Amino acid sequence: MIVELTALHWIYVTFIVLIIGFMVMRRDTSIVCIVGIFLIAITATGSLSHSISSIFNSFSYAITELLSTILVISIIVAMSNTLTVTGINDVMISPFRKLIRNPTLAYWTIGILMMIISWFFWPSPAVALLGAVLLPVAIRAGLPALGVAMAMNLFGHGIALSGDFVIQAAPKLTSDAAGIPIQDVINASIPLVFIMGLVTTVTAFYFLKRDMKRGILKTTTSESADSPAGGTDQPALLSLPQKRFFALLVPLLFAADVAAMSILDLAGGDATALIGGTSILILLLIALTSHKSKGLEKTTQYLIEGFQFGFKVFGPVIPIAAFFYLGDAGFGKIIGDFLPKASQGIVNDLGVSLANIVPLSKEVGAITLTTVGAITGLDGSGFSGISLAGSVASLFAVAIGKGAATLTALGQISAIWVGGGTLVPWALIPAAAICNVDPFELAMRNLLPVVIGLVVTTIAAMFLI
Repeated sequence: MIVELTALHWIYVTFIVLIIGFMVMRRDTSIVCIVGIFLIAITATGSLSHSISSIFNSFSYAITELLSTILVISIIVAMSNTLTVTGINDVMISPFRKLIRNPTLAYWTIGILMMIISWFFWPSPAVALLGAVLLPVAIRAGLPALGVAMAMNLFGHGIALSGDFVIQAAPKLTSDAAGIPIQDVINASIPLVFIMGLVTTVTAFYFLKRDMKRGILKTTTSESADSPAGGTDQPALLSLPQKRFFALLVPLLFAADVAAMSILDLAGGDATALIGGTSILILLLIALTSHKSKGLEKTTQYLIEGFQFGFKVFGPVIPIAAFFYLGDAGFGKIIGDFLPKASQGIVNDLGVSLANIVPLSKEVGAITLTTVGAITGLDGSGFSGISLAGSVASLFAVAIGKGAATLTALGQISAIWVGGGTLVPWALIPAAAICNVDPFELAMRNLLPVVIGLVVTTIAAMFLI
C-alpha cells in the first residue's frame, strides 16, 4: 500500500542529502542531525517544548540502543591495556615469531593474527598488542615497516572491523537503521567481507612485493631502532610463569565463548554480553594478580581509560544515529504517534514511493550502497555514518523487493573500509605511529587495493541480492 508522502518524509530526505553533502565536504554532521530532529519533531507535533524535548529523547534513545556496544568496546580496551602493561601480550604472540622467516610469511602471519585478535579486542588495541612485539621481527625478516602497517591496517581495520562478527558493534548499528535482525546482516556480510578482504590483501601484497623488487621500498635497520614499539623499561609486574598462565587462559576463555555462542545459538546482545562479561573477569584477574595491594585502584583506572576510549569513538555516532532512528521504529518512541495511520515508517514509505517512481534494479542498489558507504566514511569515522547506510539500504530493498541484508552489509563494509582506518585517518594513525611510518604514505598505499576490492565486492553483491 502506497502512503502519501507528507512534510515529515520530505524533511527526512532533505536532511539525508544534507548529511551526505556535509560528509563529502568533510564537515561534522552533528548540528545538521540535531536540526533535522528538531524540524521533524516540530512539524509532527506543532509544539516547541515537545520538539526541544525530542532532541534529548532522541539522544537518550540512541545511547540506550548503543549502550551495550559502547560498554563492551570500553571493557575490551580496558582489558587489552592490562595485557599490554603486564607484558602478557608479548608471551601470547611470541610463538608466532618463529613463523616470520621472510617478508611473505611476515605479511601474512601479522595480517592473519591481526584479524583474529581484532575480532575479539577490536583493531585499535590490537595494533598495540601486536605491533610492539612483531614489528622488529618482521623488519629483521625483510618486510619494510610500511608493509607491517599495511598488513595490520587491511586485516584489522579492514576485514575484522567491517565484519565485526564477535563484538557486533557495526552490524548492530546498520541492522537497527535498516530495521532487520542483526544476524541477517552478519550472515549476509560473511561472503562480502571475505571477498573484499581477499581481493584487497592479495592486491596490496602484489604491489608491495613489486615495489620491494624494484627497490622503491627498502628495509633499513633504523626502522627498527626508531620505532616506538621497540620496548620499555617498566619493571615486570608478573613473573614469567604467571604471564604464560594468563597468555594461555585468555585465548582459551574467548575460545570457550565462541563455542558457547555456537552451541547455545547466542547472537546480538547475548553474544556481546558474554564477550563483555568474560573481558571483565580477565581484567579483574590480571589487575589483582599483577598490582596486588593496588589492584582495586588499578582496576578502576583501567576501566576509566576504557570508557574514555569508548565514548570518544562513539561520541560522533550518537547524534547521527539519533536522527536515523527516526526513520524506523524509533519515531514513535522518541516523538510519538504522529505518522499517517497506514505508514510503515518514514524509510519504508519512501522506499515504496521510490519503487513506483523510478525503476530500480539490484545493480543500481549495490552501486548506490557502496557509494553511500564510502561517502559516509569520508569524515574519518567508520561508524558515524553506517546508520545512514542501513537506512538507505532499507529504502532500496523496499523499492527492489529484496536484498535488505546484503545491501546493508555492503554499505557497512564500504563505510568501514574507507573511514574505519584504511584510507581516512582515524584508526590509521595508531598503526602508522607504532610502525613509525607516514600516515599519508600508508593511506596512499592502501588506496588502490581498497578501491579494487570495493569494485569486485560490489559486483559480487549484485549476484547475491
